[in-house]
Amino acid sequence: MNQKMKSLVYIALYGALFVVLDFIANTFNLFVMPQGGRLSLGTIALILASYHLGWKEGVVVSVVSVFLMLVTGSVNYYGMFSFLFDYLLAYAVYGLSSVFPNYKKLYCGIIVTSLIRLAFSTLSGIVVWEVPFWGSLSYNASYIIPTMIMDLIIVPLLYEKLVPLFKK
Repeated sequence: MNQKMKSLVYIALYGALFVVLDFIANTFNLFVMPQGGRLSLGTIALILASYHLGWKEGVVVSVVSVFLMLVTGSVNYYGMFSFLFDYLLAYAVYGLSSVFPNYKKLYCGIIVTSLIRLAFSTLSGIVVWEVPFWGSLSYNASYIIPTMIMDLIIVPLLYEKLVPLFKK
């Protein structure tokens, strides 16, 4: 199989994994906030894609996954600004995880991209919902920080087990 075809297959695989993980989180209502936002299992697939495929394909997987969320109806946005900052940019940034170097066993890309997502969601809260800065920051941090902690635990464990499979 040529490299382009292999990349397309991996992009589809990670997109499908994102949809499945997102479906699980939505079905079991894992850590749901009253005004939107939840523990996002789908970020695991996006970060793994970035570390496995590199940042370019990682961003493609992330953007494709946002549009898959639209198709499956798992997004709640209120206008273009809300869609852009709460979904498109907030999730696309996870594709950049591999750009940031790891420090020993700490995957710094997970921390940086989660904080960038927090910044986008906070900005959306301020502009779309007209919530004061500290209110928007604390609300969004209450589900993005637990997602980041979950990613920091699960992604390294999965990636270390999957790396040998990827090299075959």
